Order: sequence, then C-alpha cells, then structure tokens
Amino acid sequence: MKLLENQVVLVTGGGRGQGRAHALASAREGADVVLVDLASPAGLDSVSYGLGTSEDLDETAKLVEKEGQHALIAIADVREQSELDAAVTAGIKEFGHIDALIANAGIWTLAPVWELSEAQWTQMISVNLTGAWHAIKAVAPHMIERQRGSIVVTSSVAGLEAGHDNAHYTASKHGVIGLMRSAALDLARHGIRCNAISPGAIDTPMTNNQQGWDMLSGGPGGQSDVMKATGLHFHALKGASFMPPDVIADAGVFLNSYLARAVTGVVLPVDAGHMLLVGYNHEPAS
Repeated sequence: MKLLENQVVLVTGGGRGQGRAHALASAREGADVVLVDLASPAGLDSVSYGLGTSEDLDETAKLVEKEGQHALIAIADVREQSELDAAVTAGIKEFGHIDALIANAGIWTLAPVWELSEAQWTQMISVNLTGAWHAIKAVAPHMIERQRGSIVVTSSVAGLEAGHDNAHYTASKHGVIGLMRSAALDLARHGIRCNAISPGAIDTPMTNNQQGWDMLSGGPGGQSDVMKATGLHFHALKGASFMPPDVIADAGVFLNSYLARAVTGVVLPVDAGHMLLVGYNHEPAS
C-alpha cells in the first residue's frame, strides 16, 4: 500500500520548485492533489521572486496525472484569506475531503536590513508568514470537523539561524516555526498534527537565477557554475551541493503519512548536515 493512499493533499505554491516536488511525491504515494498557486503575480516581481506561471501550474497538474492521480488547479493568492478559503472549498467539493496541507508558497529576495524597503518587508512577511497562517486557517475547520489531518509548513535553515542580507526572509521563516508550534498545540486536541521542514540549499527557480548567483559570488556578474562549489561548502554530507527539491518532498510525504502518526510540533531540517557546521565569518570587519 502506498503511504498516502486515498488521501488528498493541498499544496500552496504548487506550480514549480519545491511545490511541484511535493505534489508529485504525494501523487506517487497515492494522493490526489489540490494545486494552489498565484500563477499570474499581482504586485510581485515574478523574476525577482522566482514565481511560476500558469503554464508551470498546468505542467504540474499533467505530471500529477501521469502518476495516476487527479489534480485540481486553484488559482489563489496566499495573501488573501478568502482566496485560500475558496481553494479549500473547491478541493472538498471535488474530492470530498482534504487530509493534508503543505503550506509551501514562499518568496525570497536579498538586501541589507537598513536598505530594505517597506514594500520588500511587507511582501515577504505577507507571503511567507501570513500566507502560511492563511493556509492553516483555511483547512483547520474542515480538519477539526473530521478530527484528523496533517499540516506541514515550509520554513528554512534561515528559520534557525541568521543570514547576511536576509533579515526579512529570516524573520518570516523564524515566524513560520513559531506559528507551526502554536498551531500544533492548538490543533492537537483535535487529532491534527502540524510540523515544519527547514530545507538547506535547494536547487529551484527561486535560487537558481541571477540574484542567487550574485549572492553566492559575492557581487554582480555571478555565473551558474558557482552554485555547485558553494553548495558543497554549505552542507556537511559528502557530495551534497544544492539539492533537488524531491529531498524536501520525501520528508513531506513522511510527515503526512501514518509513519509520522506520533510526530507533531517538530522542526525537521533537511539540510545535509548544514546545522552541524560551526561555519566561519565570510566578511570579517577590521
């Protein structure tokens, strides 16, 4: 029997990257999938934030169906509670129930804390943190009514440590962990589990772009080949550079499955040992 046989998993940010990987891994393990994505960015720079398109979302749905499962596309902005509520309602109407949520939608940009604009800060918190809360809030009444369910939120190793030029992102990902822990406590009495995954360096369109290459190179003009070398320094495990998103999706399958039936309120780093590293100062001040 497959690990998610006859279940329905709702994935936010399901168009590509980690969201697509979560959708496909869930389908591989027997789940139908509700794919939630913005698809046509409103008020967000799709290039800077690494956002997908409606074509990406359609492709994810086709790949889910190739796994022998059904996919429902729901265009929604996680910044808007009403749109996520509508996506959940559509999923229940289509499949009869929703068993698991993967609150994955997120964005990433870089700037020193004193140079961040009000818009950059607000957008980051609105998508990464408030969006996760909106997703949990949307599925919770249905799961409470059924007295069961699993919720997985995407944090980051940036939710466990500081990072250069990352204050808004780091704040959002620390916040996701606090949100998860409180939600896990509130929902435990209803038989609902809630956990977080903290990915290390993952090769997705959000990181594998000019912004990411410049960050890894230490300045403008970075090239894509810098990712492999810097990824090896970022992780402890032999040969682990920027990892494919399916390593995160496999962890999501575990947390949503019966195998994790007694696991709730935990942060699971999937980081090839990054958090074991003492690290060093890349930019010492004289």
